[in-house]
Amino acid sequence: MTTDQVDARQVLATELVTAIDHVGIAVADLDAAIAWYRDHLGMILVHEEVNEDQGIREAMLAVRGAPTGTAQIQLMAPIDDSSTIAKFLDKRGPGIQQMAVRVSDLDSVIEHLRSQGIRLVYEAPRRGTANSRINFI
Repeated sequence: MTTDQVDARQVLATELVTAIDHVGIAVADLDAAIAWYRDHLGMILVHEEVNEDQGIREAMLAVRGAPTGTAQIQLMAPIDDSSTIAKFLDKRGPGIQQMAVRVSDLDSVIEHLRSQGIRLVYEAPRRGTANSRINFI
C-alpha cells in the first residue's frame, strides 16, 4: 500500500490520538460528588484544583490500583454563574459534559480537524487541568 492510499482517519487515530484521558462530569457540589465516587465506587482523588480560566473547581478521580495513565473521571463544579459548567447545569442538570482524548500533538490535531471543516470552541488552546493545553470540538 502506498502512503496516498492511507485513510487519514486511521493515521489520526493511531499517531495523534493516544488514549481516552478522562470523562468530565458536571456537578453542583464537588465535595459531595467526590465523596459519592469514593464511598460507592472506591475511587480515589488524585488531583484537585480551581481553574479560574474555566470558572470551575475540579477534581480528578481514578480507579484504585489502576496503572498510571489510565482514563479518569473529572468532576467539575462552577465557581460562578457565568462558567460553561454553570450554564450546562442550568440547561441539562448534572451529568456527562465531555469526553477528553489524549493526543501526541495538539497543534497538529487542531490543524487536521480544521482542515476537515470541524469547528473548535477556541481559536487557540487554553489552559486545562494541571496546566494542560486543551481545546474542544
